[in-house]
Amino acid sequence: MNKYLVAAAAGILGGAVLSTQVAGPLLAQEQDAEQSVYDQLDLFGNVFELIRSQYVTEADSGALVQAAINGMLNSLDPHSSYLPPDDYEDMRVQTRGAFGGLGIEITQQDGYVRVITPMDDTPAAQAGVQPGDLLTHVDGVGLMGLTLPEAVDLMRGPVGSEIVVTILREGVAEPFDLSIIRDTIRLRAVRSRIEGSIVVLRVTTFNEQTYDNLASQLADGIAEIGGIEQLQGVVLDLRNNPGGLLTQAIQVSDAFLEQGEIVSTRGRSEGQGDRYNATSGDLIDGHPMVVLVNGGSASASEIVAGALQDHRRAVIVGERSFGKGSVQSLIPLRGDGAVRLTTALYYTPSGRSIQALGVAPDIVVHQPPRHDEAVAPEEATRPARSESTLRGAFNNETITDDERRQMEEEERAAEEVSQLREEDYQLAYALDILRGLSVMNGQ
Repeated sequence: MNKYLVAAAAGILGGAVLSTQVAGPLLAQEQDAEQSVYDQLDLFGNVFELIRSQYVTEADSGALVQAAINGMLNSLDPHSSYLPPDDYEDMRVQTRGAFGGLGIEITQQDGYVRVITPMDDTPAAQAGVQPGDLLTHVDGVGLMGLTLPEAVDLMRGPVGSEIVVTILREGVAEPFDLSIIRDTIRLRAVRSRIEGSIVVLRVTTFNEQTYDNLASQLADGIAEIGGIEQLQGVVLDLRNNPGGLLTQAIQVSDAFLEQGEIVSTRGRSEGQGDRYNATSGDLIDGHPMVVLVNGGSASASEIVAGALQDHRRAVIVGERSFGKGSVQSLIPLRGDGAVRLTTALYYTPSGRSIQALGVAPDIVVHQPPRHDEAVAPEEATRPARSESTLRGAFNNETITDDERRQMEEEERAAEEVSQLREEDYQLAYALDILRGLSVMNGQ
């Protein structure tokens, strides 16, 4: 019996030695890493004191710390940054739907400021700023090497004041200047229009008003065409929508889904994330949908497009979206500032991340450039050439008056779409798809 006890004791002792041998180096590595962090902080403190005591002019200590924090965050990704108190308040105001500025959503690319999209009916859009433009200078001051908040500060100014931005645009050989007058930006989250029996919902941003605006305007549009039975479908236009609140993207997606996952987020650690599911109820009772996207559709827009695409609830038409698949958390700090930190990636219901990839449309349609060419008066008044305009052509006597009226209505609708193609080719394409789906479904 004693020999078994000794053997057991020896086994336990051997296990303890082995455990110590394994744990010892790991513990030492952790201690070394921790010591390295303290060494780096000491280095920062030394440099900070050198600047305070020996720099040629007296430096603002607060500004130095803010610059250091910004540099640290900007080294992570284009969307993480420090928000001083004024910027933090501006961001909170923006989500409520009104703020002062130019009306552009921007990010950084290779040291330049890149335009994600100009917002509808804002000074930037009216001046001709386009998605993908690179802003190189503001009032002659170069933006290369500045942080995003620093670039934004240069663009700020009193409402009514002028700003000149220098733009580098793909396909244009030389940089050029645009003059923009700053204004108060009042974002109307959703605009609607009726095309025949189709409701077109143009969503410009995802702020606190978006879902309520969408539901209200959709209900008004359905009432205008005579009820849900008369509805052929809905176009959800998310082009040049830079995104916004995740909660609003979920609500807008849920508005057209009966069940299933809308989006999930996954953070750094296992179990750090959320999953958001649809609740029963579809505002258009399953009628066909087309979603329009392009390279200016980002973030929350891509969540909606991805969810409706994965559930095969809508046909996605247009161009590949921007590809911002990350989630930023606003973390308040002492002193009324905040850190905007990327804390997770989001995934569509099928489990795909669109980060840096975007949402690929089901049907690719490129928007051709507009040609605002003057038409000669005789061209404008000349009737369309057709069989019925030929001298001596026979009239078709085989159709009834009702059939003739229906044909005339269809011709008028086709003519309206033809005119719409000159104004907005992608939207006209979306309307054609919905009309086709409506015919297929016998509506």
